[in-house]
Amino acid sequence: MAVGDTNQDMYLEMGSNTRPESKLQSCCVNRQRLHSIITGMVLFSYGGMDMAQGLGWNLYTGIADTQQFSFCWFIGVIIGAILGAFTVSHLPKSFFYAFATLLQLIDAIICVSAPYNYDAMVAARYIGGIGIGFITVAFIIHNAEVAPIEARGKWCAVEQSGLGLGIAVQVIMDSMWNPALPIGNNQVHGIIGIVFAIIAIAVIILSVESPIFHLRRNDYDKANDCQWQLMSKEATANEQNELLEENKRYVSEGVHESISHDLVVSVVPFFKMFFCRCLVAFSFSMPLTQTIIASSTVWKGTLYSWPIIVWRLLRWIGTLISILVMDKLGRKLLAMLGLVCMAGLMLGMAGLYSNYAYTISPYYMAQVCRISMAFQMFAGLFVACTPAYMGEAFPMRIKPFLIAFIVCIEQLIHIIVIVTFKNEANSFYQYYLGVGIILLISMLILLVMLPETKKTTLREAGHRFRHLHDILAH
Repeated sequence: MAVGDTNQDMYLEMGSNTRPESKLQSCCVNRQRLHSIITGMVLFSYGGMDMAQGLGWNLYTGIADTQQFSFCWFIGVIIGAILGAFTVSHLPKSFFYAFATLLQLIDAIICVSAPYNYDAMVAARYIGGIGIGFITVAFIIHNAEVAPIEARGKWCAVEQSGLGLGIAVQVIMDSMWNPALPIGNNQVHGIIGIVFAIIAIAVIILSVESPIFHLRRNDYDKANDCQWQLMSKEATANEQNELLEENKRYVSEGVHESISHDLVVSVVPFFKMFFCRCLVAFSFSMPLTQTIIASSTVWKGTLYSWPIIVWRLLRWIGTLISILVMDKLGRKLLAMLGLVCMAGLMLGMAGLYSNYAYTISPYYMAQVCRISMAFQMFAGLFVACTPAYMGEAFPMRIKPFLIAFIVCIEQLIHIIVIVTFKNEANSFYQYYLGVGIILLISMLILLVMLPETKKTTLREAGHRFRHLHDILAH
């Protein structure tokens, strides 16, 4: 497929002084840069609330806490990711934002209107999960394509930061809930979802498509227009053309290779991302929920205590710290730091749970609480690095399918852990020992194989992922 003829010489001759710089246009440009961040944050925040309900934070909703209720949201995410993979290359990204917002709104309305109906709530969770799975593939790809090269990490990290914020809201609300209130827990859950959906709808109208989407259709004029809108008001015509030319090279390289070639060169990146992204499922799980509840209750004598609030806030704070520094210090450094600390802390919890007498000791359960809180901080550092890597790792044409496949595996891990360890408090030692070893081995593998991709183009990052090893953080 050829990339369309350009009239960029005209822009080069005109120079930066000819670009309209009215106050209105400058304002629009700034808003366009914020669109993906705001929309992604509110959509994934509500997804995080639904996710938390499935991982044990369904304490005062009046709905039976069955295995089906716990894992149905994750099944919905799998369905949505598969649908997203087959459509993301053919439809504008604004459609994905709009459709995911609609599903979130339906989910929230059901929560408000039928908060104590088990079947209705399960249906709402399926619908909400489909929406999150549908937007996840599109969001990662879209943000990787439109983000500034020097800030791609923090733009993509909004996915995990939004989930972290939603989890924090649900955990704090559920753990501190007063059952005597005249309004139901699920109703408040739904009202928050409706507010998030309204915010998303208001921002969707500012959506700017990726120039790569139009270049793949040989529509240079629209690609050029989108590139202008995505750049800051201080950018010159030369800078705009340089970025557009780089996008053209990325598209040209992507469409001229055969599918078989893309599949072959994706083997190593897939292996890396399998170990990297799938570990996210262990950063927040049913056993971790059961542990913080049990240890806080033994230590403080009640569930209504500060450790649970701090436990959840630290996860979100960890993602914010990662967002602030990952494009300066590098994603690999933060990911490795997060993983090695997660592995050590989880093995430490395994050591405490190896002696059953410790589970009723306020002193030792206080240590478990503290370890759990520290674990969430480092988990936030690690998980925020994964969306950017997902958006960079694979060749353009098969990227949606491989991202969706890895997202599906991540959800399957959640489902397996729920089915295996739900209501199995005596298995904490085995879980933490096994997962701690997995985290440690994965860290060693990724230390050798994972590349550093800060301040690189999508094309350059993709080439780095194809190398079997990349020990140094460039």
